[in-house]
Amino acid sequence: MTRPTQPAGLDWTTRLMEIDTTSRDSNLPLIDLVAAHLREHGVEPVLITNDDGTKANLLATIPAADGTTTGGVVLSGHTDVVPVDGQDWASEPFVPEIRDGRLYGRGSCDMKAFIGSVMATVPALSTTPLREPVHLALSYDEEVGCVGAVSLVDAIVERGLRPRACIVGEPTSMRVIRGHKSLTMLQVTFHGVAAHSSRTPFGVNAIEYAAQLVRFVRGVADGFRTDGPFDEHYDVPFTTATVNQIEGGIAVNTVPAECSLTFEFRAVGAVDVDATVETFRAEARRIEAEMRRENPDARVEVSIGAQAPGLETADDEDAIDLVTRVGGEASTEKVAYGTEAGLFQRAGIPTVVCGPGDIAQAHAPDEFVAIEQIERCDTLLANLLSHLSA
Repeated sequence: MTRPTQPAGLDWTTRLMEIDTTSRDSNLPLIDLVAAHLREHGVEPVLITNDDGTKANLLATIPAADGTTTGGVVLSGHTDVVPVDGQDWASEPFVPEIRDGRLYGRGSCDMKAFIGSVMATVPALSTTPLREPVHLALSYDEEVGCVGAVSLVDAIVERGLRPRACIVGEPTSMRVIRGHKSLTMLQVTFHGVAAHSSRTPFGVNAIEYAAQLVRFVRGVADGFRTDGPFDEHYDVPFTTATVNQIEGGIAVNTVPAECSLTFEFRAVGAVDVDATVETFRAEARRIEAEMRRENPDARVEVSIGAQAPGLETADDEDAIDLVTRVGGEASTEKVAYGTEAGLFQRAGIPTVVCGPGDIAQAHAPDEFVAIEQIERCDTLLANLLSHLSA
């Protein structure tokens, strides 16, 4: 029996998945592998490292046939993955396994299948005469707040590359997504005063005051849900806000001196993000003043832990037409999850999100991507190469 032909991107996807690039760890082994592959095909990448040199973005340009490096199309993805801690997997997360037409393993869907398809296309990209350049942009630490993409996009701007379009290959089941919500994560620490629990009037209970902010965040969220603004292109058509982490207290018989909480809000395009942040800061100041009436040493600290802009690509942008023409599935849908696409768009690069896999599988135990999705991505990239050929 003849064995079915596997898509070209599958081999590279599995090679990338075998490298554990959980955000808390270095991504350099993966970057080194990709860089060596590019150099083998005559493409010299630029690495943009973090401050301590443990992680790196990769930027590479395959010029047009006439040597032009400006304009063209960016193919972008992040190299890190979320942890597998505490998840119950049927197979080893970093040992790719094919079952029933699916490739299982951490990063299969989010988002090494897209990067694998891009890597499989490099030999053809590097030898085909192009009318305009193709830029490869791989980032670190997307999963912890789009950290690396900031300097990656800055490098594209500083080098004057001025791409006319960008495809961020996050999992969309190969639909062309033109919008997503912004993300803002806030970290708030309440500093009270410790006391024995039999002497509560002499302490300032940080947990109780933190609870006031928890209720306030829920109230803001309820307001958005009831009053909008609304964008019906989303399956959740309003801005959401939720407290997702809280920690405080050292013993049951001690008034807690400290409590920290982390919450996020994901805003539709019509919401003023800065004004919303200020709403939360104002409430924190109000709570702090109440705490200080009990003890002047009490205080509340507020910081932005991560922030990424939303994506709003106009219907008439050439990027939408381009990606649809070469194989992306037309869609008017917007997605509630965030990506690095908003950073590219903010830099003046028209951007869409389109990649293999279903977002429902991302971050989950037994994460998988259908092999058929990798094949569709390979086809899109081959069509793009043909479209850009001289």
